[in-house]
Amino acid sequence: MFELSQDHQDFRALVRQFAAEEVEPHVAQWDRDSHFPTDLVPRMGDLGLFGLVVPEAFGGSLEDSDGGSFTNLCIAIEELGYVDQSIGITLSAGVGLGINPILTYGTAEQKQRFLPDLVAGRALAGFGLTEPDAGSDAGATRTRATLDGAEWTVNGAKAFITNSGTDITSVVTVTARTGEGADGRPEISAIMIPSGTPGFTVEAPYHKLGWHISDTHGLTFDNCRVPQENLLGERGAGFKQFLKTLDDGRIAISALALGMIRRMLDESVAYSKTRTAFGKPIGINQGVAFPIADLAVMAETATVLTYKAAWLKDEQEAGRRSVAEVKKAAAIAKLYTSEAAVTATRIATQVFGGNGFMEEYPIARFYRDAKILEIGEGTSEVQRMVIGRHLGLPQG
Repeated sequence: MFELSQDHQDFRALVRQFAAEEVEPHVAQWDRDSHFPTDLVPRMGDLGLFGLVVPEAFGGSLEDSDGGSFTNLCIAIEELGYVDQSIGITLSAGVGLGINPILTYGTAEQKQRFLPDLVAGRALAGFGLTEPDAGSDAGATRTRATLDGAEWTVNGAKAFITNSGTDITSVVTVTARTGEGADGRPEISAIMIPSGTPGFTVEAPYHKLGWHISDTHGLTFDNCRVPQENLLGERGAGFKQFLKTLDDGRIAISALALGMIRRMLDESVAYSKTRTAFGKPIGINQGVAFPIADLAVMAETATVLTYKAAWLKDEQEAGRRSVAEVKKAAAIAKLYTSEAAVTATRIATQVFGGNGFMEEYPIARFYRDAKILEIGEGTSEVQRMVIGRHLGLPQG
C-alpha cells in the first residue's frame, strides 16, 4: 500500500519553508492588488518545482519511472496551497496543463524548444480547452484550425485560461477543430500557439471572486497562423490527449484542496484556543469543538484519497497499475476534497465569527478561493459521471 517516504517528508519540509518565507509574507497584499508575482516563478523553478515530472534531459529531476515524481508534485501543490491557493494553482497549471502535454505528446524538437525554460521557471505555458460555449462539453469546441499549405490558420476563442497572459508566458496549447471524422464527428487536434503570434490576442484579466493572484484570461484567435509542425501529437487526437491531461490535473486539484482543508483546521484550532467568550476559550464549547473535529476528519480523509491517487499515478507510470484505476481514483479524490474544502472554509468562517468576514484574516481569502475547486478540472457533476461510469452504471 502507498505511504510517503522519508524523501517525500524531507521534500515537504523544503517546500513548506519556501512557502513560509517567500510566499506567506506577501500574499495578502498580492491578493488585494490582484498582482501576479512574476519574479516568484523562477525562484520556484530554482527549487525544482516545475521539473518534478520532467526528465533530466530537459532540466527536470526525473531519473526513472519509479521516482514517485507525481507524489512529490502533489506535496508541493499542497504546501503552496496551504499558504495561498493562487500560488498553488500557478504550479499545478504550470506543470499539469502547461508542461505535461508538451512532455507527453511533443516531438523531440518541441520538447527541446519549450521545456527547458518552462522547467526553469523562466517561462510559463497555458492550456486552452474551455470556450465561452464549451466548458464541461469540451467536445463542442468551436475554435477551428485550417491547414493552408505549411501553416495552420486558427480562428476562435478560449475562456478562463490560467497562466496565459503573464510577462513570461511562452506558449498556449489549444484544442481546435481540424476537420471531421468518418463518423461525422468533429476532428479535434491540439496546436501550440506561441505568445506574440500575430492574430493571437490575450484579453484583459478577469475580475474573479477568488484566485486574485492567479493569471487568468480569455484568448481570441483571428486568422492566427502557426507552422504545421506546431501540431501537438497526432492530428485528431487532441480531445483524447486533453482528457488524459485532465485526469492528472484532478489529482493535483485534490492536493490543492487538501492544503486548504489543513489550513482551515490549523487556523480554527489556534483561534479556538485563544479567542474567549464568557471568560473561557471558545474551543471549550461543543458548538465549536464538534465542527473543528469534522475538519480533522476531512483533512485525514482528503490526505488518504489524494495520496492514494498520486501513488496510483506513479505506479501506473511504472506499468504496475492501469489507467482506469487512476481515472477512478482521481475522480473520487477530486470530488471529495473539492467539496470538503468548500465546507471547511464555511466552518472556519463560522468559528472565527465576525473576524472570519474580515480581509485581515486569511480565512476570508480562502473562503473566496474555495468555490472554483468544485468547478475547475471538471465539475463535481462530471466527477460523479466518471465515477458512475467506472462502477459500470448504465450510460445514456
